[in-house]
Amino acid sequence: MALTDLKIKNLKPKDKAYKIADFDGLFVLVTDRGSKLFRFKYRMDGKEGLLSFGKYPDVSLSQARLKRDDARKLVAAGVNPSKARNDAKDLKDAENANTFEKVAALYLAKITIEGRARATLKKNASFIAMANKDFGQQAIKNITSATVLKTLKKSEAKELYETAHRIRTTVGAVFRYAIANGMAENDPTYALRDALIRHKTKSRAAITDPKALGGLMRAIAGYEGQNTTRLGLELLAIVATRPSELRLAEWSEFDFEVQVWKIPAERMKMRIEHAVPLPDRAISLLLKLKEETGHGQLLFPSTRSFHRPISENTLNGALRRLGYTGQEMTSHGFRATFSTLANESGLWHPDAIERALAHVERNEVRRAYARGVYWDERVRMAEWWAGFLEKLRAE
Repeated sequence: MALTDLKIKNLKPKDKAYKIADFDGLFVLVTDRGSKLFRFKYRMDGKEGLLSFGKYPDVSLSQARLKRDDARKLVAAGVNPSKARNDAKDLKDAENANTFEKVAALYLAKITIEGRARATLKKNASFIAMANKDFGQQAIKNITSATVLKTLKKSEAKELYETAHRIRTTVGAVFRYAIANGMAENDPTYALRDALIRHKTKSRAAITDPKALGGLMRAIAGYEGQNTTRLGLELLAIVATRPSELRLAEWSEFDFEVQVWKIPAERMKMRIEHAVPLPDRAISLLLKLKEETGHGQLLFPSTRSFHRPISENTLNGALRRLGYTGQEMTSHGFRATFSTLANESGLWHPDAIERALAHVERNEVRRAYARGVYWDERVRMAEWWAGFLEKLRAE
């Protein structure tokens, strides 16, 4: 006779464990301590197999019968249900082993090998650390949009809106890496695109009025701090590179004969080598600088260590000492100053100005074409810009 819930409840322990059958191979094993365990007996290839379904009443009689029916279907299909269960467990264990933290570490290793900028790697690692704190130990395939959003809202609560967006972008990159490698099936950050407060991007402060720019150049000429800092400010005004590209510059990158500075790809934002034409005024400043720092590797070594560059705050700090607030002028603002006034002059092709700023054309054919076509114009433009700054300073 088939088992019923009442029969199972009334089963009492004996000195030795014993079995009470249901049907189609399902039975209850009653231990000497009174535990009631569902078991399923089957035969495959002439051998007997045994499968455990759990303990009553944690597993009900109806649930045990459903498990028995599923196992019988596997046997009928020629699949050993014990092996199928072990394989499923191994797969689940492997999936659970792929925590967000582990996958994120693999992603960071990947972009490090690809040669991402040190600053980029540092920022990515910082954003991933924030995510790890909340859900790093969770299996990546189980992380939901709600889980990620909870982390992002912490930054929003502090009014760090841009940080929240950047964490979302970085976490999304980790998930896309996981999907590509078969460790996840979806990116939960995709659904959060419109869930965050949009941060207003602030343009870096820059002086674009010629008269005010002349005042700035005179102020730089009269700077009473470190002479290397004064030279650095004027050089930055002339070459209009990103501040980090100049403060990390090495003497080996400069060719004084052809008057070119070649910034290696690993220091460029777009990871492409950038050539900067050096006008006569820039060469003059570099020669003066070389008298002070030319015996070392860096153009602008720190006062604490000749092997380390000046701080990223050095040039901005100098501008503050000259009386310019962060809302008036920044070291990065020299790029906007050059771009605005070069475009307003009407003397130069807009694409030549973009090339000078290392705003690189992503199409490789167009990029190679632009590099060749605009180089001569960039050389003339660099000389014009240096002369224009000198003229404003003199006025």
